[in-house]
Amino acid sequence: MQKLLISLFLSVVLVSSLSCQTTENSRILTGAEQTELYFPYLQDKDVAIVANHTSLVGSTHLLDTLLSANIKVRKIFSPEHGFRGNGDPGEYIENFTDEKSGLPVISLYGKNRKPDFDDLKDIDVVVFDIQDVGVRFYTYITTMHYVMEACAESNTELMILDRPNPNGFYIDGPVLDTQYRSFVGMHPIPLVHGMTIAELAKMINGEGWLQNGLVCDLNIISCENYTHDSLYQLPVKPSPNLPNMQSIYLYPSLGLFEGTIVNVGRGTDFPFQVYGHPALEGGNIDYSPRAVEGASSNPKHKGKLCHGVDLRKIDTEILVKEPGIRIDWLKHAMVNIPGQEVFFKSFFRRLAGTDSLRKALERGDSVREIERRWEKPLEKFQEKRVKYLLYDDFKQKKKPLE
Repeated sequence: MQKLLISLFLSVVLVSSLSCQTTENSRILTGAEQTELYFPYLQDKDVAIVANHTSLVGSTHLLDTLLSANIKVRKIFSPEHGFRGNGDPGEYIENFTDEKSGLPVISLYGKNRKPDFDDLKDIDVVVFDIQDVGVRFYTYITTMHYVMEACAESNTELMILDRPNPNGFYIDGPVLDTQYRSFVGMHPIPLVHGMTIAELAKMINGEGWLQNGLVCDLNIISCENYTHDSLYQLPVKPSPNLPNMQSIYLYPSLGLFEGTIVNVGRGTDFPFQVYGHPALEGGNIDYSPRAVEGASSNPKHKGKLCHGVDLRKIDTEILVKEPGIRIDWLKHAMVNIPGQEVFFKSFFRRLAGTDSLRKALERGDSVREIERRWEKPLEKFQEKRVKYLLYDDFKQKKKPLE
């Protein structure tokens, strides 16, 4: 672990800013950008959209794009963080009326998590267009699950405008044990699943994961020129606390800290790029979490001086070339926060999708032992996954084991 930290501290700082695409994938087109494939189909239909601030066609919001083409959008559904993407994590989102369009915005992260029958009774097709980041506990895919279920129950077609997965170049982590199913993990898939939202929707249908074995009528507009080896950089942050590609690549590992006593940079200018605690020893950065409007109103250890580890010092090329969940960071925090009777909260098992990871860490199992237990479930998942892929698969990469 000491060698790892020295390596982190000496690495060249490379904080990637959000840009539309890298040189490698400059010709990638999202489903939403290929309007010629879905505009004619939507004409003369009553349409609802599931959208947020990431639902862009170039620099124009999907809603404005559809309305300018005289497509009859009747209502909007919004996920966690709201239609404009500025709600706190876990914040209850109310229904409201969009001032610009006059359309009703129905929150799927408030009173209801799923559209009800009345919401869809006058709708011909629901269009889903939200940018995901490829991690099981990122809640947009759970919202998609419930939208699929509602559409299946009401015999309403669901059109998915697919988008690249910025973490779609590997799979890793524990496969969810269904006894720990929750809104932050609905499906028996790994923590990093390596699928786009449309590929995952096909799997949800194909594996019979909707309630009562229902099947949703899917119409998918695929991305163009995308493969699972593409390094797609997002044009806009997908949620308030994932501001750049560094945070998006670190999110699968640091998201697990949300189920512990450790802060992951919420309430700073660098969320999901550090981890820290007031009692952490052996770090390389000090910071004090504060209220950040539209991102973290009450971050963990608010107003306290946290000692932490600055992961911005990791070159993003390392995170791409050696992808994987860094369990060693959890181990480091556990060992170096003295005097704490409780490190894990009950929420951890829902994020991990299993209780075995907590138990293994508390026993002191090595990273190698923990990852070896993931290998067979990941192999079985990979066999299942290939049946639903829409794009050429990645060439398997793996971080070196300690």
